[in-house]
Amino acid sequence: MIGTLNELVDVIEREGAEGLDVAAFARRHGTTEYHLRRLFSSLAGMPLSEYIRRRRMSLAGAEIVAGAPNVLDVAVRHGYGSLEAFGRAFRAVHGISPMDARRQGGPLRTQPALRFRLSVEGRIPMDVTITSLPELVLIGHAIEAPLIHEGVNPRIQEHIASIAPEEHLRLKRLGDAEPAGILAVTGDVDPDAPEGTMLTYLHGVSVRPSSDVPADLEVMTVDAGAWAVFTANGPFPETLQSLWAATATEWFPSQPWRLRPGPSIVRYLEFTGTHASCELWLAVEPT
Repeated sequence: MIGTLNELVDVIEREGAEGLDVAAFARRHGTTEYHLRRLFSSLAGMPLSEYIRRRRMSLAGAEIVAGAPNVLDVAVRHGYGSLEAFGRAFRAVHGISPMDARRQGGPLRTQPALRFRLSVEGRIPMDVTITSLPELVLIGHAIEAPLIHEGVNPRIQEHIASIAPEEHLRLKRLGDAEPAGILAVTGDVDPDAPEGTMLTYLHGVSVRPSSDVPADLEVMTVDAGAWAVFTANGPFPETLQSLWAATATEWFPSQPWRLRPGPSIVRYLEFTGTHASCELWLAVEPT
């Protein structure tokens, strides 16, 4: 998979993004567009679409500062059909307009071409179990929250704090299916979603499809299939976020499994507020 990601970067460098069919590229390399985009985002720290935009604007900025005679020609060469659209994208990346960049010579924000490498040393000890489950029915209290890659998500933290202790007890009593216990469920997020994108977060439990669901609880259903269950413990939330990244850098590249569409589920085995022992459940399928 590391080689596939590097070849994807090479295609973008050679041919630009205009003719890039990510789905077809993924098929040629024996994987899916969903898995490819998810791993790219995890390893690069940005969605594939954002990398393409930054890289495109880095090259365009260099041409303009070097004295390209016609800004429209630069815009068209990098896939933009109008100066207005090009100007908006240019300003979003560089913070200045193309004309200001030409007059002032910058400053420009450069996005170097990425190169992915696989570490041979495991940074995060991982105990992994593959399990198959029937259709999941997840119930609980859901909110919309912004996607945050590092640190505590204050919106989610506020939501959890607002749930009364007796409501947690009620949820535990309602749960009657695997994964057991209180679950932190992040709804399936578009793999190209940039930080700040709104996602669905559900704090709840798993129940059998035949179970009665109280009317005051939201419901999320997930297709039957395989799950990779990663276990870790350590400081919260750093250990969990490092574990997420390690699945992409150290586990998936060497295993016959890939991500399939589905939410990520965290099951807390023990939680003190600053330290957590937990399981990360990721929906997977054979490669």
